[in-house]
Amino acid sequence: MQTSFTLSTHGQGLYEFTRDVAAWVRSGDDPRSGLLTLFIRHTSASLVIQENTDPEVRTDLSAFFQRLVPPATDATMGYLKHTLEGPDDMPAHIKAALLPVSLSIPVLDGHMRLGTWQGIYLFEHRDAPKRRDVIAHLSR
Repeated sequence: MQTSFTLSTHGQGLYEFTRDVAAWVRSGDDPRSGLLTLFIRHTSASLVIQENTDPEVRTDLSAFFQRLVPPATDATMGYLKHTLEGPDDMPAHIKAALLPVSLSIPVLDGHMRLGTWQGIYLFEHRDAPKRRDVIAHLSR
């Protein structure tokens, strides 16, 4: 069974959507079990499972990846050729190449088997607001 989630972003950062996925996994008459696969249909954003309690984790992760892969206008990024779509575009593709674009999560009796502090995030790598599609597939 499949569905999709559309998430609106307002710039770079992590956007949690654990509750939306959990509600879909729980929906239906019989408790679902199987392997949940999430896949983002974009080349400049990623999916991650990360701590969902302390917001500083998200802030620090965003800051780390900004430092690791700065915008194309940074002097250290002068080697980039793909700059037509803005200074954040090619760095966004690099970040998406470093981070996962799909996740696998076990589901038992209608509950994702995430750890206590784990949440599911879309990691937006572009500056401008975007609408991102994530496909969910639960195989039994």
